[in-house]
Amino acid sequence: MKNLLLGAAALVALPMAAANAQSMFTPGAANPGFYIGAEGGLNWLLNNSNNNYNSTSNFLGAGYVVGGKVGYDFVGPRVELEALYHNNLESGTVYYPNGSSAFVNGQINQTSLMINGLYDFFPGAVLTPFVGAGAGVAFVDPSISSGCTMCSTQFAYQGIIGVSYKATDNLSVDLDGRYYGTTNPGQYQNNNLALMLGVTYKFATAAQAAPPPPPSAAPSAPSFMVFFDWDRSELSAQAINTIHQVSAAYKQKGSARVTATGHTDTSGPDDYNMALSLRRANAVKDALVRDGVPATAISVVGRGETGLLVPTADGVREPQNRRVEIVLQ
Repeated sequence: MKNLLLGAAALVALPMAAANAQSMFTPGAANPGFYIGAEGGLNWLLNNSNNNYNSTSNFLGAGYVVGGKVGYDFVGPRVELEALYHNNLESGTVYYPNGSSAFVNGQINQTSLMINGLYDFFPGAVLTPFVGAGAGVAFVDPSISSGCTMCSTQFAYQGIIGVSYKATDNLSVDLDGRYYGTTNPGQYQNNNLALMLGVTYKFATAAQAAPPPPPSAAPSAPSFMVFFDWDRSELSAQAINTIHQVSAAYKQKGSARVTATGHTDTSGPDDYNMALSLRRANAVKDALVRDGVPATAISVVGRGETGLLVPTADGVREPQNRRVEIVLQ
């Protein structure tokens, strides 16, 4: 029974692990741009031979490699310039021209300047596998007994395979393995394996999401306006037609609140004009009720001389200010 439960748990866990792994490799947002990086790791010098110096060393111990790079990411393809320094301790037998030999300890120093082309398989993903190759020039110690440091200029080449972890939109951590070699046909052969860990900073800024469209303005409440003669609150024939339009709009909406706000011009005392604006608003309410609008749905407001449609001085008989504004909400 215990084994059966363990097996069931494993079957449940496998799809979850696969889903997590798939999400790690799912391509995301990526932007082209320049980048710089620093890197370092272990270097194994497998072979270093130069016939001019008659020395041979094979399967040497691990050394170190450090350097930096600058490049441009095209989102997928990348190209970079890389400079590296390798250092390996070496032990080997040196054969001298007089026929004698000696077992010596020393080191092999190398400095390489490479142009690399790389390709990211899932640009923008959290984990991005990549491959690459490079070629350039190297300055190498010919052997442990040459007596000069990095005095031999060689053609350099390498192959790279690795994976990049995207820590942020700009910062990534790279782990790669590579074969690196230098050669001078007929004279020199130098073979290396390296395991490298690096940090890369990309200057590209994250693409800004398009701003959401501005919210559409809420439709304004339907409004109507009726006008009055001076010092009057009776509705004209034109005002009655407007009342019919308001009633029809109310019935079309099904239910609404109607507000009738009365106004006057500036040609009278303030308290008189306040009362007159209320009479005008109530006249509109009464007409609406007669036209089928429930009285409970109508509110009346008196504003007197405030809220002038046409600003005027005190005492001016302006027809546009003698009005009731009707709003449906």
